[in-house]
Amino acid sequence: LEVYNMIDMTHKVIYGPNGEPDFEISDGNGIPTGIMGFSDVEVTDKYIYAVFHGLSFREIAKQVRKGIKGQDGGKYIYVFSLTGEPVCCYTLDRYIYGIDVNEEKGIITAVDVNSDEPIVQYKI
Repeated sequence: LEVYNMIDMTHKVIYGPNGEPDFEISDGNGIPTGIMGFSDVEVTDKYIYAVFHGLSFREIAKQVRKGIKGQDGGKYIYVFSLTGEPVCCYTLDRYIYGIDVNEEKGIITAVDVNSDEPIVQYKI
């Protein structure tokens, strides 16, 4: 996750628990070999919220080859200050993709693409 402050022109790179992404080059393309890291990011007036997956691409490929339908999405929401300092991490009861954060109401609305009822809400 990269944080760019457009006011003071500072830049900070934040790595997930397993370090920076790993890629191999094949025919001029970067092929991810590490983990599926941060995906959807929501920036509010107070914090940065980011969905984190954490599953390795090798594990995802192994599940696909075996015909196993894995859970798609991330099970964690990391919260950072606007300067990129970790604030907290929410561990969810399901895997999600997109998020919308309403700090005034204390609610995160998320999309669970694995469910027939994909809209879920969490109190923060």
